[in-house]
Amino acid sequence: MAKSYWLINSKRSEVRRFIKNDKSIDGVFEYMFIDSGEIDGVLGKNPPVIKSTVSVEIDLAREIYGRLLSQGWRITEEVWLKKDSLG
Repeated sequence: MAKSYWLINSKRSEVRRFIKNDKSIDGVFEYMFIDSGEIDGVLGKNPPVIKSTVSVEIDLAREIYGRLLSQGWRITEEVWLKKDSLG
């Protein structure tokens, strides 16, 4: 799976995940998926509830990413437990 890039808002209530569409053809049609999610409960305890996913050209995804950073969003890591690591 492609590497994902995560942003979280200043209230720590929303996240955005940027991930390259694996079906993109390098150099021809490159797209990113942008997932928008809400954090339900304590950050790190449960995964965010994904509310929407859009597919945009990679240049537009970079623009959106930069715009969110300029609005106070911060880079974060995926901090919640993955289902396969719950034992």
